[in-house]
Amino acid sequence: MPVLDINKLACDVFDIEANAILRLKDNLSHSFDDAIDLLYYSKGKVIITGMGKSGLIGKKIAATLTSTGTPSYFLHPAESTHGDSGIITRDDVVIAISNSGETQELLNLLPLIKRFGVPIISMTGNLNSTLAKAGNVVLDISVEKEACPLGKAPTASTTATLAMGDALAVCLLKKRGFTEEDFLIYHPGGALGKGIKFHVQDLMLKENLPIAPENMLFTDLIKLISDHKLGMAIITDESGKLSGILTDGDIRRVVVKYSSKIEDLTAKDVMTKNPKTVEETDFAASALHLMEKYSITALAVVDNTNTPIGVVHIHDLLKAGVV
Repeated sequence: MPVLDINKLACDVFDIEANAILRLKDNLSHSFDDAIDLLYYSKGKVIITGMGKSGLIGKKIAATLTSTGTPSYFLHPAESTHGDSGIITRDDVVIAISNSGETQELLNLLPLIKRFGVPIISMTGNLNSTLAKAGNVVLDISVEKEACPLGKAPTASTTATLAMGDALAVCLLKKRGFTEEDFLIYHPGGALGKGIKFHVQDLMLKENLPIAPENMLFTDLIKLISDHKLGMAIITDESGKLSGILTDGDIRRVVVKYSSKIEDLTAKDVMTKNPKTVEETDFAASALHLMEKYSITALAVVDNTNTPIGVVHIHDLLKAGVV
């Protein structure tokens, strides 16, 4: 018996499953757009059904859809004929998953779905199957071969199905305008829940703020920033509205640019105009995301008139466990 090269076998699995996902791109058609429209404009929920491994993938797809703004429910096809099908209403959309398209338990559910006039999105690898013919929209999840060397265990086909489900969820998320705040609301527990626990007003500094007028000398600004130890100063115009920000990094760039000719520079000359800001009612997680995206360590907090009312620092967010 030849020596088994485990690493090569694992790489073969990765290649086969990666190719199965890439094949989805080649097979993508207007049917995908039709599926998105059905799901987006549905007044009810999404019912996902499938047997065996397809059912397990269906449960994951349902969970992903639900957590990203598309209420979904997994219906076991075998249990559906014993009362569970009562979950289906005329406003729903059904996603039926079967690689062969001939899974009998799933086919037994079709007459009931048709009776209610509920649209069916068939996810199958057999476009000539009973399931494909019954679908209002058909999504092709066919693969060239399974990663299982016996060609029996669903491997590449379930990977392709999962990827198709993720594509549906992501496209619906974007189409619905689903935000980071929405996501946090649906994930109040665990590590993600720490993001929903705090708002900016809970963690921001409200007193002794490093605020300076536009006509303050640059040399005085350096001392102001150093004294407050927040790495930044908030610049305001004559009416007290935010007009700019000056950071430690800005100071270094100004010194390099102007060399010794800095005595007459004012805050207005060197500040960064239209800086990133947050409001006190924003989620702390949103503030942290903004800081990470733009490499910022502190943000000015403004009210609805653009008047500075606080500063939130990345160290305070991380210390509070915001992720």
